[in-house]
Amino acid sequence: MNPEATFPRITGTADVSVRPARPEDAAEIARVQVVTWRTAYRALLPTAVLDDWDAEAATASWRAAVAAPPTPGHGVLAALERNSVVGFAAFGPAELAAGEASDPAGPTAELSTLLVEPRWGRRGHGSRLLAAVADVARSGGAARLQVWLPEADAVSAGFYASAGWAPDGWARTLDTGGAEPLREIRWHALLDDEGPA
Repeated sequence: MNPEATFPRITGTADVSVRPARPEDAAEIARVQVVTWRTAYRALLPTAVLDDWDAEAATASWRAAVAAPPTPGHGVLAALERNSVVGFAAFGPAELAAGEASDPAGPTAELSTLLVEPRWGRRGHGSRLLAAVADVARSGGAARLQVWLPEADAVSAGFYASAGWAPDGWARTLDTGGAEPLREIRWHALLDDEGPA
């Protein structure tokens, strides 16, 4: 699924849009990531992860993800306010949880991250990104989308719930290097002609 080939430019007004990310967006994507993590996840992630951020390594990682995705089903989309990257979403084929059978609804795509820089929040960028990921996943044959959210992240849970997503009963615990492991809940939505998002 090549986002450049299948992705229509989505706009809400002349000043906002979503498009496939480009390699030259990598530094801004990394900047949006660290600013958002430091604002929204200060209580969830270890201080060292947030304060010892390696901007150069993060930029290189995002540049590789955009320029040479690991599979044709992986992609990164950028949300723009005029010409500035203010958010992004990364997605790819879903990995099954241990002991999980494949979904009878059909193939599943996974949203690995969707972040909007806090100062650009509440302008529809997150909703446009989510809708664009759903469009690209649907055009690639996915019948379902999923995302893992920190259990304590009520803001993201509220965002996904308002878009028609729901927890699907799966949870996992991640070792982030901090004193406490990070517990995540998996949310999902079925893709049909009208939705989700």
